[in-house]
Amino acid sequence: MQSIVSSHHLCLAPPPPVVSHRLVCHRLVCHRVPSIRLPNHCSTTSLRLFNCAASRESEMAAVAKVDGQDPRIPKIASSIRVIPDFPKPGIMFQDITTLLLDTEAFKDTIDIFVERYKGKGISVVAGVEARGFIFGPPIALAIGAKFVPMRKPKKLPGKVISEEYSLEYGTDKIEMHVGAVEPGERAIIIDDLIATGGTLAAAIRLLERVGVKIVECACVIELPELKGREKLGEAPLFILVTSDAA
Repeated sequence: MQSIVSSHHLCLAPPPPVVSHRLVCHRLVCHRVPSIRLPNHCSTTSLRLFNCAASRESEMAAVAKVDGQDPRIPKIASSIRVIPDFPKPGIMFQDITTLLLDTEAFKDTIDIFVERYKGKGISVVAGVEARGFIFGPPIALAIGAKFVPMRKPKKLPGKVISEEYSLEYGTDKIEMHVGAVEPGERAIIIDDLIATGGTLAAAIRLLERVGVKIVECACVIELPELKGREKLGEAPLFILVTSDAA
């Protein structure tokens, strides 16, 4: 973006450069709009800049409607922060804490999932540790399902059933309480992000071992270059945003 033009044709200098990253929402590429803080006594220039940013968001939503995409998706995508080289060099960390700070984007995220699953006979929302615990409970409450935490080893106090999965170096396990679900129940599995897909695949196997029907896996973000969805077998995957570290 070379300049921002207000309704009065005022051109302002561009903001400082941001991390080279884009979030792709289905067919729409959402370029991050820099956050703008307005002081208590706003100058005319700062107000015009704020109005330009708001107009840009409106234009993005309009394009989404034309493309047949939910107009809430661009707002959700733009609220996710990307931290380079965390937790180690070469990793582009998808930080959903900024989404949680944006009450509108957070509510929209939950609402989209609820609208998709309400009235579908789903009795179990299984949340994968740890960020699945953020999105899972409000979805479960809204659709009238129970929330089942799927945790790392030795985190649950009662008798557990576990499923092992492979890591880059070694293995890990995911566990849930015995008796948390019943054979024949219909479940969705919630996490914030799918990368390599190992944890979600283990959650699917664990639930299927006790006779639960997996309706769908649902994540806010997908890293498609890691091909995680290929590990999910026949289980469908629903995502809101795909991340492209270009």
